[in-house]
Amino acid sequence: MPVIKPVSDLRNYTEVLADVRPGSPVFLTRNGRGCYAIVDMADYDLNSRLYNQYLYAQAELGRKSGEEHGWIPFEEVCASLGIDPSEGTGDE
Repeated sequence: MPVIKPVSDLRNYTEVLADVRPGSPVFLTRNGRGCYAIVDMADYDLNSRLYNQYLYAQAELGRKSGEEHGWIPFEEVCASLGIDPSEGTGDE
């Protein structure tokens, strides 16, 4: 069962932190809506590793696709996204 507490409970943060366990984060709410999660450090490290592995796998799929099917020119990508290719490149 998830542990959900109002953010105001942080006044007694030692009690809130005591509820954080591996595999069981504490979710904090403000005005009844979720706004924060406090997670065990081991869970955070695991999630970070898994996310980085996922990003690497996606980049590898993109690289293989580009090699097999050809690359899309940068300007074409920008046009399809509706952005100016000169913005944010440091060329200004």
